[in-house]
Amino acid sequence: MNKVIHRLRLSLSDAHYGGNLVDGAKVIALFGDVATELLIQYDGDEGLFRAYEKIDFLAPLYAGDFIEVIGEITEYGNTSRKMKFSCYKVISARPDISESAADSLSQKILVTEAIGTCIVPKNKQRIKHE
Repeated sequence: MNKVIHRLRLSLSDAHYGGNLVDGAKVIALFGDVATELLIQYDGDEGLFRAYEKIDFLAPLYAGDFIEVIGEITEYGNTSRKMKFSCYKVISARPDISESAADSLSQKILVTEAIGTCIVPKNKQRIKHE
């Protein structure tokens, strides 16, 4: 319950720069979605994202790539939930071969990782934990 994994394909509408390069903000938005799901599962409420203490962009993403976004709660406070996020490329688009070519990667590539904290006010926490 304290880990969520999403897989999805990046489309041309996700491309923001020349060469169909995807903006890093797309991954950060996906981290926010994963955080929301984690908070709903743990507290029964969406909560609010308070801050990122670390975001590292390690490799580029392009339209047509498939990614795996992982989030997990690593620390629990009274109202705070510290989380670790990772985004991996699992399939790489190959527009150099053809518009529909892609390679399934034998080893996924870490493209972004982050640490952040979310807050769920006490009066919004519907699931009680011991």
